Amino acid sequence: MTAKAIQDYYPDEFAHCYGCGPKNQEGHQIKSFPDGDEAVCHYTPDPKYSGGFPGNIYGGMIASLLDCHSAAAAAYFKHREEGLDLETTPPHRFVTASLKVDFLKPAPSETVFELRAHAAEIKGRKIIVHSTLSANGEVKAKGEAVMVQIPENR
Repeated sequence: MTAKAIQDYYPDEFAHCYGCGPKNQEGHQIKSFPDGDEAVCHYTPDPKYSGGFPGNIYGGMIASLLDCHSAAAAAYFKHREEGLDLETTPPHRFVTASLKVDFLKPAPSETVFELRAHAAEIKGRKIIVHSTLSANGEVKAKGEAVMVQIPENR
């Protein structure tokens, strides 16, 4: 894995996302790293994000983590597909067209979550990303995100 996260390469104008923006001091500031054919993120949620089931994180937070990790993964996979280097060319930014989350088991608070994502399909500006969120070595949620590259001339 690289020393810098994928999000650390985002241009300033795209670095303010609540979930993953390094410039958003109030946000979660998740960090996703290339790991072979996947992107990986480790994140420990604050217990204030607990849901209706005490001691576990609420579903909206889980969806947010899968969403932002999938966006970073899409940026990296597209960059890699184009043969570009993060150190010399900032990654393309992606937005979510759709996100489907399957909540499999409760996800405990104050536990390190491991998020993993891979590109299931890359087709032009659209990337389908499959992701998982695990805690204590067990998959707690699965996601499928359709990510769309923000046009250069927006």
